[in-house]
Amino acid sequence: MSNTLFRTKRVEQSILDTEEPEHALKKSLSALDLTVFGVGVIIGTGIFVLTGKVAKENAGPAVSLAFVAAGVACALAALCYAEFASTVPVAGSAYTFSYASLGELPAWIIGWDLVLEFALGTAVVAVGWSGYVRSLMDNAGWHMPESLSGREGATGFGFDILASALVLVLTAILVIGVKLSARITTLVVAIKVTVVLVVIIAGAFFIKGDNYKPFIPDAQAVEAGSGIKSPLIQLIFGWAPTNFGVMGIFTAASVVFFAFIGFDVVATAAEETKNPQRDMPRGILGSLIICTTLYVLVSIVVTGMQHYSELSIDAPLADAFKATGHPWYAGFISFGAAVGLTTVCMILLLGQTRVFFAMSRDGLLPRFFSRVHPKFRTPHRPTILLGVIIAILAGFTSLSELAELVNIGTLFAFIVVAVGVVVLRHTRPDLPRAFRTPWVPWVPILSVLATLWLMLNLPAETWLRFAIWMVVGVVVYFLYGRRHSLLERHPETGTDGTRTPPGGAAG
Repeated sequence: MSNTLFRTKRVEQSILDTEEPEHALKKSLSALDLTVFGVGVIIGTGIFVLTGKVAKENAGPAVSLAFVAAGVACALAALCYAEFASTVPVAGSAYTFSYASLGELPAWIIGWDLVLEFALGTAVVAVGWSGYVRSLMDNAGWHMPESLSGREGATGFGFDILASALVLVLTAILVIGVKLSARITTLVVAIKVTVVLVVIIAGAFFIKGDNYKPFIPDAQAVEAGSGIKSPLIQLIFGWAPTNFGVMGIFTAASVVFFAFIGFDVVATAAEETKNPQRDMPRGILGSLIICTTLYVLVSIVVTGMQHYSELSIDAPLADAFKATGHPWYAGFISFGAAVGLTTVCMILLLGQTRVFFAMSRDGLLPRFFSRVHPKFRTPHRPTILLGVIIAILAGFTSLSELAELVNIGTLFAFIVVAVGVVVLRHTRPDLPRAFRTPWVPWVPILSVLATLWLMLNLPAETWLRFAIWMVVGVVVYFLYGRRHSLLERHPETGTDGTRTPPGGAAG
């Protein structure tokens, strides 16, 4: 049985599968489109909220160093993603990479993980977007009925109609075509980046040097009963998180890391890229570099405008401008946040549908969902199915506790991809690699260690929920996926050979 559980799918066969007419996606994306996608999904609530939270509670003005540390951890993972995405330019991201290097069961597990990650991520961001929009509407004197404003605070029936409507509209856009999605994303990202640049440039004029003192506040032990959930590292090693000091910077890094989530979604669009071997590394690494630079500059400016102990947690950027006597900027920032979150939702939804599509094409999920639209050449069936489910999820379900599953799912994928790079280098050294992760195996090893550190700083409750979801996934695999896998019915498509496509020779 172990041979079938860890059977791998040849990279050549994965690429051939993308050429079958009824399963082929339209190639229309450029390196610029991919970079815009990456920036669009990375810059979200993290930059508008987490900056104040970690500055006030964990690192003080040294929050900028926490963003650097988190950016380095993400860069290590991004280098591994870049090699895989250029070597295996197929939809599915970490799922497809795992299938080519680690085997079918690990691939299923990571695919199952990504489906949850992207679904919850899309719903959570849609609810956040709805909150920003309702706030702007309230400022303009337009008030939504309580029953249509979400579950939180509703005395009876509560349905977040704005969050649900957003998901459905984005679903329709993704069905029509990924190029249209790219154009809309480009426009929205331009607005979002403009807002961030305004914060940096305008805020620089209100910086006071005294606000940086002390740059690294003295370390303080986290008080019992402070409301902070115990991270797994505390339960295992007895190490308690520290606020401020040098260790406070690393504690803050495990928090602000969540502001970087999203660059890995770029890899899910590999199959729809015109020149993936060249453009995927550019899109992944380019978006990460841009966002890290913006994050560091924003954190430096905001902690210079207002002393870290006085920063607000809910809206630090907007409130910092209010504190300096410039409330107009606060409304402008809120508008940019609301507009910007639309791209986060769209790209997370795109990523999920591509993973689902890839798993369906391999037979691990019903093949019905792997047929593309005859006109738009998009995976319309899984897009519509998942869009409707997420719209209902965003409308009815309170997701505050489940949101952390998005983070652990992403980190788990980072580890799998880093390990997969080393394995595929060993098992398939002959594969052409347009981009090669430098200093293998040391960079992947460092990526795994950095990711594990961040995962250990997550609450133990998050690990428990994640374990339950994984157990359910394993059960589904043995009941359906393993028996319907194309490698089960056509073992010649795996490690023992490459199936000849209709009308042509094997590649």
